Amino acid sequence: MTDDLRAGDVARGRRRAAVLGAALGGCALVAASTTPAAAQPVAAQPVAAQPVAVHPAATHPADHGLSHGHDRDLTYVALGDSYTSGPVIPDQVDANCARSDRNYPSLVAAQRRATVFKDVSCAAATTNEMWKAQGTNGPQLDAVGRNTDLVTVQIGGNDVGFGPIIGTCASLAAQDPTGNPCERSYNAAGYDRLALTIAQTAPKIDRVLRAVHDRAPHARVLVVGYPDLLPDDGSGCFPSVPFAQGDFPYLRDTEKRLNLMLRLVAAWNGAEYVDTYRPTVGHDMCKAPADRWIEPLRPASPAAPAHPNATGEAAMAQAVLDRLAQPRGRD
Repeated sequence: MTDDLRAGDVARGRRRAAVLGAALGGCALVAASTTPAAAQPVAAQPVAAQPVAVHPAATHPADHGLSHGHDRDLTYVALGDSYTSGPVIPDQVDANCARSDRNYPSLVAAQRRATVFKDVSCAAATTNEMWKAQGTNGPQLDAVGRNTDLVTVQIGGNDVGFGPIIGTCASLAAQDPTGNPCERSYNAAGYDRLALTIAQTAPKIDRVLRAVHDRAPHARVLVVGYPDLLPDDGSGCFPSVPFAQGDFPYLRDTEKRLNLMLRLVAAWNGAEYVDTYRPTVGHDMCKAPADRWIEPLRPASPAAPAHPNATGEAAMAQAVLDRLAQPRGRD
């Protein structure tokens, strides 16, 4: 490699870092000031009448209104964490990864009639597991090849620390149930540690997407965001979700910040972003069992705590299908 080529690579790397840094620098302001209206969710009419978690006998995605045709000779690979794999949702087909055959990749693959479907999503996965085995699940990127046509990626929540954040905020709530002890704790050093962690996760997502493109240069790549976990209006529901009242809006904005980062990094890498937050507004873990698509810390439907139930997975599948129905292109 010549010195000029090396210099060009270094310059491109610096420009990439500069653009990512500049974009993410505005995440906090944009996320905190952008609250989507609680519009009618895309998947609400098809799935709410017959929730999958309540009626597991319904086994075909068409039962839940998933639409938008099919592809010929489609090779589809799904990468992701537990929000993708669908822990506890029947039927579980991989105990090591807590993977359900009713998760959103399975519903998308069935509706699009994928010729080859590889779901390697795995509960507790971080971006590291894209290159590293996780029990009996090999490195997730190994499933992606030159013949892959479609890749969905939903990762980053565990890099940010969804589980520890929930545990920390729940334990601090007793100190000041009407205040915001969790927010104060994460800002005790004079800056928001969660906002910093999200910014630090951006290069990891960037690396994953570049690896996907390297392995499958012709594939359509969709980055799937996270659904609405807490009330979008900032209200709380203690003790069903044991957070202090003032921490609900803080945690809501933190999730929005994470989704904004995923959207920005997807766009930078020529991938498409799938918004699963907006279609699930009004069906968060604070809602009544018949209305919620995200289960609280004590689930009433088969699902992991603070995770989508089968109806939530169907809603995310519909969001992916809606995106696939649009012309291919950047977000």
